[in-house]
Amino acid sequence: MAMRKFILKTVLYIVLILLIVEVIVRALHLYTEDPPRFIDEYGVEKRVPNNKGYAVTGNRNQNYSKFSINDAGFNSHRQFTPTAGKFEIAIVGDSFIEGFHQDYYNSIGKKIEDKLKNVEVYEYGYAGYDLANQMHLVSAYKEDFDKIDEIILYLNYESDLERGDYEPNYDRIKMLKSTPFKIRDNIKILAYGSKIGVLEPLKRLVTGKSFEEPNKGYKTNEVEGISTEEQKVIDLQRIQNFKSLINLYGFDKTKTSLLLDSRKTSQAFLEFCKNNDIHYIDFAQEFKNSKRSTILIYDWHWNNHGRELIAKVIASYIQAKRKDSSLD
Repeated sequence: MAMRKFILKTVLYIVLILLIVEVIVRALHLYTEDPPRFIDEYGVEKRVPNNKGYAVTGNRNQNYSKFSINDAGFNSHRQFTPTAGKFEIAIVGDSFIEGFHQDYYNSIGKKIEDKLKNVEVYEYGYAGYDLANQMHLVSAYKEDFDKIDEIILYLNYESDLERGDYEPNYDRIKMLKSTPFKIRDNIKILAYGSKIGVLEPLKRLVTGKSFEEPNKGYKTNEVEGISTEEQKVIDLQRIQNFKSLINLYGFDKTKTSLLLDSRKTSQAFLEFCKNNDIHYIDFAQEFKNSKRSTILIYDWHWNNHGRELIAKVIASYIQAKRKDSSLD
């Protein structure tokens, strides 16, 4: 009888402790919100429109920023309404462009608009996009992109050229809508535990693998000690993948540029771009010259200063290109 009371009390105390922690996590908003994803009729993976919330990183709210998903399904301070009468810039990319690490009203696009007059910037950013995702998106939304004046594709060379075509990842969307993920998202202590990694051993035990997204951050994925010959093979395959994407989805060289860091990009790929009149915007020098850190202290995404430098480089590139066009 005494043992039964002990067990009941123990269970009760555990439940009460978990409830208290749940209240604390909710009150302090220690959990992050991940707006739901879907794949539209064009095969483009993006966020469900008109979701608002806060993205949180770290176990002590080290980064707490507001997001706002527009009608197009992307995090932005504005709606995307391209017309022939306005000058618009589209920036397409992964989580670096999606910008959940910065308040949506202080994004790279907003910073560019502050530097250029009478310009609208549309940020088609989505965590996990590689170049195949990006070029498929531009092709799928051809009617809109035909009206947009400048298209900038963000390229992390070490992770964004691993395939030569695009296939919608329906399995991931199905997984994110599954019961375990719904439970995790609605019980905030689980969402918080997942965010800080304490549930990782349990995930591995249950599934045999991690639920986490692959790391596609700014840090290079280059393998240490790789030989020159091995690197040549890798570069050739990535260039071939790029050629395949161009053949499949097109690449308007008159208004499309790559945004990249030449320090983390193969010289062979840069030479290929130069030889084929593919323009790229290189922010390596700005980052190298910066006396302040350009990335967050807890991951490799750009901080506010880094985003300011990215906006500066893009604005300067657009100004120079518009000036050259006016002289022709």
